[in-house]
Amino acid sequence: MEYWLDLHMHSNNSNDGEFSPEQLMESCSAANLKTVAVTDHNSVSGVRYAEVAANKFGMKLITGIELDCTYLGCNLHLLGYGIDSSAEIFSKIETTVHAQEKQASRQYMKLIKDLGIVFDEQQVMKLAVRGVVTAEILAEVALSDRRNDENILLQPYRSGGSRSDNPYVNFYWDFCAQGKAAHVPMQFMKLGEAIKIIHDTGGAAVLAHPGANIGVDEKLAEGIIDEGIDGIEVYSSYHDIETVEFYRKKCKEYDLLATIGSDFHGATKPAIHLGEMGMEKEPEILSRLLRLIHDRQEHNKKSDL
Repeated sequence: MEYWLDLHMHSNNSNDGEFSPEQLMESCSAANLKTVAVTDHNSVSGVRYAEVAANKFGMKLITGIELDCTYLGCNLHLLGYGIDSSAEIFSKIETTVHAQEKQASRQYMKLIKDLGIVFDEQQVMKLAVRGVVTAEILAEVALSDRRNDENILLQPYRSGGSRSDNPYVNFYWDFCAQGKAAHVPMQFMKLGEAIKIIHDTGGAAVLAHPGANIGVDEKLAEGIIDEGIDGIEVYSSYHDIETVEFYRKKCKEYDLLATIGSDFHGATKPAIHLGEMGMEKEPEILSRLLRLIHDRQEHNKKSDL
């Protein structure tokens, strides 16, 4: 069966994305995708370019974003679908988050060095997009540095190692994610505020890959649902069978949309491919998502009267 839907991917308007919006749409077309959403981190800067390219390749593009936010101290990612990408709030978010990320870059480098991992700072800064150093960049440069050849901390990320499938992003999860040794805390908006922004701009709010952020925590999951999300990214490249089943049941219990997305980035996640989460429920997922977006936009129009 041919699968054609992918609702989570990143262009190089995300600090860790590899391809331009145009290149990304070309890759989507080559993968026989028909409907896609580009969901860059805290940015809609690539949407208009992706729209033009998607039209060129005969694909439907759903406008999107992935917002960093927090709930009870836990960092979360919230996907917004069908948003008005021209809304001023999104440029403000991008500017604010970028400033924090740029400021945190030096702290990331110091903390990784303190762990005994060496790297060439000049090479790191060459790869940094708009001056932002990511854990993925640090991993790439450190793994190519011969001085780290015997460094036991990096062995799992080398060929054949236990974390070598997606070495750069796995390095992030293991060293720089919340609660890890080289984590640099930043001030993100609360989940409720992120949901409101998405709803106010005509979109549907979907919790991204919760298994990667909160695992299968019953209490946290239900608290997040109570905040007013519209759906959960159940079918994710980060989720094993147990996690999929946990969140599938939550969606059924609370009448939420269960969505699908690869979280494709390119080089930082080489084992993740466009459309790889394909499944038979794609028409049902897309139909309900479009209905949610339509209903939200109609609600907003009435509220404006």
